Amino acid sequence: MALKGNLRDFSTTQLLNLINLARKTGALTIKAQGTSARLFFKEGKLIHASLGGRDGHLANMLLKAGKLSAEQSRTIQAHSEIDSDKELGLLLINADYVTQNDIVQSVKVYILDVVYTLFTWVEGLFYFEPNLLPSEDKITVPINLENIILEGSRRLKEWERLQDELPDLNRALRFTDRPDTKLRDINLSVEEWRVISFINPRNTIKQIAQSNNMSDFQIRKIVYGMFQAGLVELVTPEGGEVKPGMLPGRPRTAAPPPAVKRGVILRLIDRIKKI
Repeated sequence: MALKGNLRDFSTTQLLNLINLARKTGALTIKAQGTSARLFFKEGKLIHASLGGRDGHLANMLLKAGKLSAEQSRTIQAHSEIDSDKELGLLLINADYVTQNDIVQSVKVYILDVVYTLFTWVEGLFYFEPNLLPSEDKITVPINLENIILEGSRRLKEWERLQDELPDLNRALRFTDRPDTKLRDINLSVEEWRVISFINPRNTIKQIAQSNNMSDFQIRKIVYGMFQAGLVELVTPEGGEVKPGMLPGRPRTAAPPPAVKRGVILRLIDRIKKI
């Protein structure tokens, strides 16, 4: 019997449990909230995922993981005619841009980000296509569903709490008095510094998330932490374009990915074009 239905009656957690216990191979498609997600499984393990009807580009995955700079990612996507993630990955490894482990971990993080998003979907149609696997050009990473289910359930509880604390992402942020003094005593992650560089009454929280390729869950978690630490406060947005904020006594962009000379990028693109 075909596996299909609505998330109102059969949640993401239950779907993953069933696929895990039955050691299913195939593709699970979920359509909800005006978009769709597709998860591929092999013998009960998650191996690939996509969100929004298209696969994530390998350059974007590496950018999000901090393995490529924004300029590198843009240049590769603009000039590379290679559609295969495997071929592009091999070229990047041979050019000493990244390691094989960098690629595997970046793809894994992307897959997990997609599947964890689905735990927050409470309504939507789903169907499972047995024995359907991703195309050969895609990089697959086998991930145990037991760990995903446990982490997804934990995140769902945290997500519900964060939604209660920060229900409106269309609000803006501004620094409290003398935030530079407080920041000297706090260890912030690269992602938190990126958010800080965009804090400005003209930028909504939603815009900051979009500018940094962050999900609603990620931005809520970061902003809530800053709010609890007394670094920022919520304000009504002034409107306008999203621009990096200026933190007193600090550069406009904090903790950016390492810059790479454009000439090196162009040499890589020339190699790609010759293939």
